[in-house]
Amino acid sequence: MICLKEPHSIRMQLLYMIMIIIYNILMVLKSVLLIKGICMIRPLLVFSALTLLVGAPLLAQAETVQTITIHDKQFDPRETSIPSDTKVKLIIKNQDSFPVEFESRELSREVIVPAHGEISVFVGPLENGRYPFFNDFNHNMTGTIVAAPEKK
Repeated sequence: MICLKEPHSIRMQLLYMIMIIIYNILMVLKSVLLIKGICMIRPLLVFSALTLLVGAPLLAQAETVQTITIHDKQFDPRETSIPSDTKVKLIIKNQDSFPVEFESRELSREVIVPAHGEISVFVGPLENGRYPFFNDFNHNMTGTIVAAPEKK
């Protein structure tokens, strides 16, 4: 059962995955029934059309990406805005010559970014609000992710 509090996009992705599974089952069934001489072309065409109608918007969604750069012992930008209720890929690039531990208790993330390295973490979907993060090796190095409704 799907929780009503789950974000719309996740429910749609689950529905689409279920439809793909059903489609694969129908394809196997089609093979078995064709051996017995029974035709299932119409039901497969209808189900394929429904799968495309449901799946096309999911495939068209672009991945939301935000980049945070570390240089001169600071996060840049210090405040990053992301759309609420959307899964976002954060790319954190470390241009300094020492490692940084990107940590946020509110986001439940803790990852080491190597010197002159880069990492990716996914956050969200988040509710509207401010989500602080910091370098666990240097607590003076802080930043904030602000989740707000996307402006259209």
